[in-house]
Amino acid sequence: MTIPNYHEAELHEVARKLISNFGHLKVWCFDAEMGAGKTTLTKAICKELGVRDEMSSPTFSIVNEYLTGKNEDIYHFDFYRLKDLEEAMDIGVEDYLFSGKLCLLEWPEIIEPLLPDEYLQISIKLVGDNTRSLTAQPK
Repeated sequence: MTIPNYHEAELHEVARKLISNFGHLKVWCFDAEMGAGKTTLTKAICKELGVRDEMSSPTFSIVNEYLTGKNEDIYHFDFYRLKDLEEAMDIGVEDYLFSGKLCLLEWPEIIEPLLPDEYLQISIKLVGDNTRSLTAQPK
């Protein structure tokens, strides 16, 4: 699925399309350069799934846990500051990834060997100052 040239005002529609098409996949990996909108899109996805909690980037905590209105957990990871795979294993990332709960992963490259056989790869590209392009592909 490709969504070309969307603006921030369209984020909730983008989130709805992702959920509608790929909601059955429980691990979503976001690939984008710094500042491209990974966390912003993650927040929109969580809002569409009924999260009412305050959401923020887990840059320093590595993982944030959110609860939906249906009492379902969502795990939001930011692996940017991890030095190696062992650090991820120390926080029990495998337990999260195979929990059956939705896991939204920013900077997933470092944990690639731990990813399940099926996951969603989401690539976000900057097209202009306020414009993004998104490609989502199951792996």
